[in-house]
Amino acid sequence: MPSHPLTVGFDLDMTLIDTRPGIKAAYLALSAETGTPIDADLVVSRLGPPVEEELRNWFPHASVPATADRYREIYPTHAIAPSLALPGARESVAAVHERGGRTVVVTAKYRPSAELHLTHLGIEPDAIIGGLWAEAKARALREHGAHIYVGDHTGDVRGARTAGALSVAVTTGPCDEQELREAGADVVLSSLTEFPAWLEGYATH
Repeated sequence: MPSHPLTVGFDLDMTLIDTRPGIKAAYLALSAETGTPIDADLVVSRLGPPVEEELRNWFPHASVPATADRYREIYPTHAIAPSLALPGARESVAAVHERGGRTVVVTAKYRPSAELHLTHLGIEPDAIIGGLWAEAKARALREHGAHIYVGDHTGDVRGARTAGALSVAVTTGPCDEQELREAGADVVLSSLTEFPAWLEGYATH
C-alpha cells in the first residue's frame, strides 16, 4: 500500500462511461454532413485510440485533421446525452475518495468533451487530462503520482506499465481478459462493480 494520498487514474471510454451510443450518433452525424459512408457500429466496437486514427479508415489522410476538428465541434450536440456511466463507475471514484485518495481521468478523448461527459453524469475526478493515448498516458500518470491506472484497452495497460503504475484492467471495452493479461495487466476485473472491493483488499495490504 503506497503512502497517502493514494492516487488512482481512470480511463474514460468503456471504463467509466459507455460512450458507444453517443459516439455512434456523432459519427452518423459526421457521415451525413460529409457524405462519407461510415460504419458507426464498427467504429464503436473498437474504441480507445484517438479519433484521428479511426477517421483515417474513412477519410483521405490529408483531410483527417480538419475532419477531426469538425467531429469535436459536433460531438457535444450528439454524444453527451446518450452516453451513460458504466456500472460501478461512480462507486469506484467514490471508493478512492473515501480513502482520502485522489482520482485522475487520463483519456485519449478531447479534454473539453471528457469534461462534458463527467459533468453530465455527476462524476467528479480531481483532475482530467485529455489527448493522451497508450504509452503517452504515462506522462500524466507520473505527473499526478498515480499508483494505479484502470482501463479497458491494451493501450491503457501499456500506459500504466510505462508509468510504473499497477495496471488494473476491466473487460467492459473491446479487449478480453486474455488480451489484457498478455499485454501485462496486473489485475483483470469483469467491470468496475468489482473495483471497490478489490481496492479495499489492496489498501489493507
